[in-house]
Amino acid sequence: MQASSSFASADFLSTYLSEISQYPLLTQPEEQALARRFRQGDLPAGHRLVTANLRFVVKVAYEYRSYGLKMSDLIQEANIGLMKAVQKFDPDKGIRLISYAVWWIRAYIQNYVLKNWSLVKLGTTQAQRRLFFALARTRRELEKLGAGDGTVVNAEEIARKLNVKASEVREMEQRMGGRDLSLDAPMGEDGDATHLDFVESESASHADEIADRQEAQMTRERIQRALARLDPRERFIIEQRVMSDAGMTLSELGEHFGFSRERARQLEIRAKDKLKAELATLMTEENPEAAAVVG
Repeated sequence: MQASSSFASADFLSTYLSEISQYPLLTQPEEQALARRFRQGDLPAGHRLVTANLRFVVKVAYEYRSYGLKMSDLIQEANIGLMKAVQKFDPDKGIRLISYAVWWIRAYIQNYVLKNWSLVKLGTTQAQRRLFFALARTRRELEKLGAGDGTVVNAEEIARKLNVKASEVREMEQRMGGRDLSLDAPMGEDGDATHLDFVESESASHADEIADRQEAQMTRERIQRALARLDPRERFIIEQRVMSDAGMTLSELGEHFGFSRERARQLEIRAKDKLKAELATLMTEENPEAAAVVG
């Protein structure tokens, strides 16, 4: 399989979005059968797996529209990630292709975004990369929460949400300074339609829900595996302080173990940090090559 050529214009992109909406979605049995055929060397089966999921690629690429890059280029890179996922997909693991492919799609998009921004200006530490990709998304989320009240989301609000310094947010915003590109923009002479109109459909939304449920199930299973790697005391702290709606207070936790509230707070921080580390390790173990793309 080869990636399609770069999109030459907005008109070509519109045509592309219209065309991919015509490819039928696959049921899970159809997907598994095609994947098995592809693993045996049936290239047309692999092509069907790719085309059936192209509309989901556009949805993921749309999330990165605020980095000032052409949507067509983001989609191009995302398609490469999808094709890589098809090559690596194991139909016998019981998950849908898109739930697995989203790792690869995001990895290729993020790698492309980073390569097309000045890494000297943006910074190359893991923390700076996380802030870079979280900044625009967090701003949109906060603006949506305050929609209609005229409130302007400032750096302090974003910093609190991301648990970073406001100065770091301001610095990253200054370095980014890109304009938003949106599939919501009108297209054509009459402006009666948008690019996104060619992506949405009831069947796609249903398939999205299935993929979301499967991804949520994978996340729950991953958390349980990560919890199993903690010692009993750490696991108890996480279950009581993070996973329970009516869990213990720090004072109650201290009383339970026979130490002070401050000691309980310190152990909670340590347990959370260890859980995060174990989750990151599991994610890398599950998709080592995807993690390496943006590592």
